[in-house]
Amino acid sequence: MIKKFIDGYCQLIGYLIAAAMAVMVVLVFGNVVMRYAFNSGFTVSEELSRWLFVWVTFLGAVAALRDKAHLGTDMLVGKLGAKGKRICMGVSLVLMLYCLWLVFKGSYDQVIVNWDTTSAVMEISMGLFYACGVVFAVLSAPILLLELYRLLTGQVDDAHLVLIQESEDVPHGSTDTKTAN
Repeated sequence: MIKKFIDGYCQLIGYLIAAAMAVMVVLVFGNVVMRYAFNSGFTVSEELSRWLFVWVTFLGAVAALRDKAHLGTDMLVGKLGAKGKRICMGVSLVLMLYCLWLVFKGSYDQVIVNWDTTSAVMEISMGLFYACGVVFAVLSAPILLLELYRLLTGQVDDAHLVLIQESEDVPHGSTDTKTAN
């Protein structure tokens, strides 16, 4: 049930990201055309695009967290046995939850401090800008808590004990020894 809830709001996040990207493209392209052709532009274009970019980044991080699509390296963890990987996964989940708490607390404090401050062009509360950190933390926490629950109840098999995705790029100068023979 929790997984369905997470999948649902991550699907909604995907739609929101697509809509925000479309608005950003229209705003930026329209502003470029207006400046080039008419020597004018939309005053709201830059600020709104910047706000949307920040929100897209934070919402995209939630979707990437669910898909385990954040890049990382498992150089150390990959050499450990199943028990070591489980311990490292548990420690990393607890540390990520702590980091989420720090992001939530800091963003919430910024929302409160900046609620009465308005943006220069759009003249809306700057608290809405900083609220992206609060939303990120609130939406990411269930994903990490579900992973921690699955780990503690033994629902994670040995093949899924690493929470990152290795880069598919091969470093320069590396050779694949399997195909060389």
